[in-house]
Amino acid sequence: MPTHNADSQQIAAAQQLAVDARYLTDPNPRVGCVLIDAAGELAGAGHTQRAGGPHAEIVALQDAAARGRSVAGATAYVTLEPCSHHGRTAPCCDALIAAGIRRVVASVADPNPLVGGQGFERLRAAGIEVVVGPGATESRELNIGFFSRMVRKTPWVRLKVAASLDGKTALTNGVSQWITSEAARTDGHAWRARASAVLTGVGTLIEDNPRLDARLVETPRQPHLVVVDSRLQTPPDANIFGVADRQVWIYAAQRDEARARALEARGATITVLPNADGKVDLAAMLLDLAVREVNELHVEAGYKLNGSLLREGWVDELLLYLAPKFLGEGLDMASQPFAGGPLTALSAALPLNFRSVDRFGPDLRILARVADRDAF
Repeated sequence: MPTHNADSQQIAAAQQLAVDARYLTDPNPRVGCVLIDAAGELAGAGHTQRAGGPHAEIVALQDAAARGRSVAGATAYVTLEPCSHHGRTAPCCDALIAAGIRRVVASVADPNPLVGGQGFERLRAAGIEVVVGPGATESRELNIGFFSRMVRKTPWVRLKVAASLDGKTALTNGVSQWITSEAARTDGHAWRARASAVLTGVGTLIEDNPRLDARLVETPRQPHLVVVDSRLQTPPDANIFGVADRQVWIYAAQRDEARARALEARGATITVLPNADGKVDLAAMLLDLAVREVNELHVEAGYKLNGSLLREGWVDELLLYLAPKFLGEGLDMASQPFAGGPLTALSAALPLNFRSVDRFGPDLRILARVADRDAF
């Protein structure tokens, strides 16, 4: 029987396969699978494909068949519980049972209530030994958005900011491109690529007319685009409509028929979700995005929307790029990353935990998580 150390090594290999799929599988989780045959040799391996395609276990079984390797009596190392329900594909646990797998080592249970331990139960009922736990933290982190959507019913919200070392995002004349280096911008595109959707505000569209796509890294899919636009001011000729293979979802507080028809003619989907103040209800928007199968929501917006998301408690994680330069006074509040009134007590400050600090070119990248956001 494989040792615990051997289990950890094979799960680590399966997790690397899952990492390789981080731009591909959305809205499905990123999952890797390694099959080790009864003689202790690699029989097959693979990761989950695009939604509607085979899951990691099926790809690994297909790989073993292509190699001419028997998996009867083999151990399957998989980073997430094999599914037990008919969704876009057939249950993976049934395929493992039919293949004669003797043992399954999985990192973590599937948070999807349609699975939620049932896959493990079916495997055990078929006489297969099931071990759960190796690599659980890593697998959950790689799929933090999927876990958030399944458990909290809202996406995982990651807010990105690029600023100078003194916290400015623009000069007094409004110029903001480019504060950070090409290396930092390329890394930012990698975070866009792994997200289900990119969120921005209509002010950013009007002022900068960005595409907000992932073009500096190779990716098989583009994240969808979400616009918070209370009064439907999005220009129909905005650059966001020039990106193939993605949807544009505009959330408004009121519907102007002429503007709505012009935007819908460009392919936009408009949803009206007003709050009591006549602005977009951000809580309702996030719930709706979860229904649209958004796992990770990557925010690149102006100080007002950033401030609203932070103030209402919807930001889970901050992705901060800091350039080694001082910009000075800046352009009033518009040069700040976040809007918000001054605090009168240090105890009122938002507590964060640093997850990582890395360098990209001359710049620092800080990944900081809101202190209580691991508890779900």
